[in-house]
Amino acid sequence: MTLAILTKEDLHQFKTELLVDLKKIVKSEDNATSKKWLKSKEVIKLLNISPGTLQNLRINGTLTYTKIGGTLYYDNADIEKLLNTNKTNALPTLFK
Repeated sequence: MTLAILTKEDLHQFKTELLVDLKKIVKSEDNATSKKWLKSKEVIKLLNISPGTLQNLRINGTLTYTKIGGTLYYDNADIEKLLNTNKTNALPTLFK
């Protein structure tokens, strides 16, 4: 069994690499949500819903879409509008 010794320099280097990785992840998530048009898989991931729920949103006209070929595209502004119009201002159960 070998014993590894970590120095302060090792920890500092690890911290620096971790921060760089986290910044990349945050930047890639910002780019995904700032896109004008999102595909179905992106909307499903963004809203954390099932494909069936997304289909129901399309069918009942809750969420508009554009179909080009076999691919469905959703306007990011329409998704934000949907989220904003369904906001609730529920009081915590403490105050009911």
